[in-house]
Amino acid sequence: MASARSTSAQTPTSAPTPMMAQYLALKADAQDCLLFYRMGDFFEMFFDDAKIAAACLDIALTARGEHDGVAIPMCGVPAHSAEGYLARLIKAGHRVAIAEQTESPAEAKKRGGKTLVGRAIVRVVTAGTLTEEALLDARTANWCVAIGEAAGGVAIAAADVSTGRFELIEADLAGLGAELARLAPAETIASEATAFDEAATMLRPKTEFDSARGEVRLKELFGVATLDGFGQFSRAGLAAAGGLIAYLDHTAKGSLPFLRPPRLRQAAQQMAIDAATRESLELTQTTSGARKGSLLDAVDRTVTGAGARLLAADIGAPLMERSGIEARLNLVHLLCDEGGLREQLRATLRSLPDIGRAIGRLAAGRGSPRDLGQLRDGLDGAWRLGERLDRVAEPPALLAALAPQLRGHGALIDLLNRALVPSPPIDASDGGYIAPGYDAALDDLRDAGAGGRRAIAALEADYRARTGIAQLKIRHNGVLGYHIEVPARVADALMKPDSGFTHRQTMAGAVRFNAPELHEVALKVTQAGAHALAAEAAHLEDLTRAALDKREAIAATADALARFDVASGLAERASEGGWTRPTLADHACFEIEGGRHPVVEDALAKRGERFVANDCRLSEDSRLWLVTGPNMGGKSTFLRQNALIAVLAQAGSYVPATSARLGLVDRLFSRVGASDNLARGRSTFMVEMVETAAILAQATPHSFVILDEVGRGTSTYDGLAIAWAVVEAIHEDNRCRCLFATHYHELTRLAERCDALTLHHVRAREWKGELVLLHEVSEGPADRSYGLAVARLAGLPPVTIARAKAVLAKLEAGRAKTGGLAAGLDDLPLFAAAAEAVEEEGDAIRAEVETIDVDALTPREALDVLYKLKALARDTK
Repeated sequence: MASARSTSAQTPTSAPTPMMAQYLALKADAQDCLLFYRMGDFFEMFFDDAKIAAACLDIALTARGEHDGVAIPMCGVPAHSAEGYLARLIKAGHRVAIAEQTESPAEAKKRGGKTLVGRAIVRVVTAGTLTEEALLDARTANWCVAIGEAAGGVAIAAADVSTGRFELIEADLAGLGAELARLAPAETIASEATAFDEAATMLRPKTEFDSARGEVRLKELFGVATLDGFGQFSRAGLAAAGGLIAYLDHTAKGSLPFLRPPRLRQAAQQMAIDAATRESLELTQTTSGARKGSLLDAVDRTVTGAGARLLAADIGAPLMERSGIEARLNLVHLLCDEGGLREQLRATLRSLPDIGRAIGRLAAGRGSPRDLGQLRDGLDGAWRLGERLDRVAEPPALLAALAPQLRGHGALIDLLNRALVPSPPIDASDGGYIAPGYDAALDDLRDAGAGGRRAIAALEADYRARTGIAQLKIRHNGVLGYHIEVPARVADALMKPDSGFTHRQTMAGAVRFNAPELHEVALKVTQAGAHALAAEAAHLEDLTRAALDKREAIAATADALARFDVASGLAERASEGGWTRPTLADHACFEIEGGRHPVVEDALAKRGERFVANDCRLSEDSRLWLVTGPNMGGKSTFLRQNALIAVLAQAGSYVPATSARLGLVDRLFSRVGASDNLARGRSTFMVEMVETAAILAQATPHSFVILDEVGRGTSTYDGLAIAWAVVEAIHEDNRCRCLFATHYHELTRLAERCDALTLHHVRAREWKGELVLLHEVSEGPADRSYGLAVARLAGLPPVTIARAKAVLAKLEAGRAKTGGLAAGLDDLPLFAAAAEAVEEEGDAIRAEVETIDVDALTPREALDVLYKLKALARDTK
């Protein structure tokens, strides 16, 4: 176990000590947060906080004195390594309040007597408000979002305080879950009166979500008299923004982090993808929560953290605006064709630091000299990259728009080049980050300190000669300052009154002394060092202010670098995988030739196997494909790969296909595979039905739907009935592009009744008693399901297979006599006609109810009406 800070027990007292009283007051302010209480070089935790932290961090739990007659549990972590411990606590789901010393012991003593050093909570560290490199994933955005509700509407305010990115998303009740799934926030804040408490990780006072107060907060934050320049915000949007700003102000204790002007987004500007579909398609992470194995992992060839974060955002929110998609594709196209430019671009980007997060740390007051050095190096690299891109002949529109944002920081680059050493340190407390020659007075102080240190070295040699003690050394520590140290066995000569040395400290094997000459020289060194540190700190403050004055322009440069990284990474991926540029159409088509699943293709390539590409052509005359065939034949892969191609195309990427032409997809739905949700009392079948219901309620003619094995989680008759009705509903009502995979071969009869439904199957053959899966999609229905052959592949015992064959023979014989599961289905009216009949039955009862004058009925007449309605309901069954 790691060592923890321990303190000897104090005498029990009935009243808390002043220190404990101060701690308890701060803990009351921290509420449900763990409290890091600064004591010297440690952050201490007491009571239940200590128990929780000790268990989470695997550090020793000790005790300190008593409170109310009970020993006080206690543990602590070193302040210099607190970030690592914070990271583990935050990852475990805790929030941590940092109580720092707000004055030095000397300043406290000036207030009189043995006054306790003042402390205050300077920050609340939460999952959504992190800025430190050690606490963040460089390749993942860290969103903190707030849900606002007002005037019957709902909106989301989202901020990544590590880069200052700030968005307002106008959503609706149905689309809120999809937006939250897209953002995957580290924290979700909502009002204590919210209707979305299940989505929230933290509930805040209702007053913080007042829309009028939110408008005032936005105006004060950005120093404007009107918000018209940012867009037209709804009352719900203002409520969300106000709640988010109030929360960030609370966690930062009055020192708001860097927020850029809000970007207003409408949910309709991007492809709607709900949480179930994101999980099913594994867009940015797998169902287990890992990045590896996801679409993002298979596509990502970015070389910077900012580029990786932007690519994840692009894949998570494919565009609905054709011009925006084409602009991205044109830039990728250029970099695909210009391999040399792409390599130069990627080599430069690879060497650049993350300036977006560096400026975020500086703005939050948590920056360091190294962050300024990163700005210097990043902006200088961006400038050089801009000069190279200026030489591109006939640049695409996106390049022409972004390239100027890489330049324009000449004065700041020059200032930081002159002011900083080549590799500034993270810790500013020891100085050494201001370059020689930048400040003559600072150079003089350093020279004085260096001269003093040379004088101390000369004194050490002189003392050795005078005393004859070769082991004599002049050392330094924080308690004694500069002092002379000799081994204890030869110290007697220096203890004599006339030796010229003054005894300071005796230890087990050494004795320490002072001397007048050393004291005089040490005083000069110490004063020069202190003045030099103060001068460097003043320069650091000035340089930070100069950088923050340009923070908007620096953030724009960071965005431009990220976009170039994404485009060059997508071009690299397209070149290595033989991907093609998709063509966008004005109508709802989906024409893919030689389409592949990028994740599965990569996995097969690692095993030396080839992926079987397949075509998919959905049109107005064939917009619903019913796909049959054996398990493991590739139906699910075929469904998913086409959905992923739609995502990649509208994200502005080339796609894994020989050719691709598609109309824009407004909503993407995937009902492929399901698991139970026991926490919400839902079985696998219930989850499947909820997801299917959402598709039928929300899919439009411009949507793309993939459905696999609908109805399999219940009885055979119920499942077939549900699948049949769902196919008809999608064909007649939703009229969207749909791939529907099933093992219910009875559904193939629908091809005779639904003019836009066509039959397809994944090919398989039996060869010498073994099943050969070809993974090819062909026209027409499957000749049979091959279920027993798949069971044999899976390793079922031969006796079980033989018994299954016998049962199957009996079932098939019975089906031949009775017509099987689908007997009588041909006599069913079409879906639309059946729906009209149900509606007419309901209308008869509704019409009768509407004729009733409730206020004029006597009790006897009311009873007669109830009997009449009951009879009418019975007759319409």
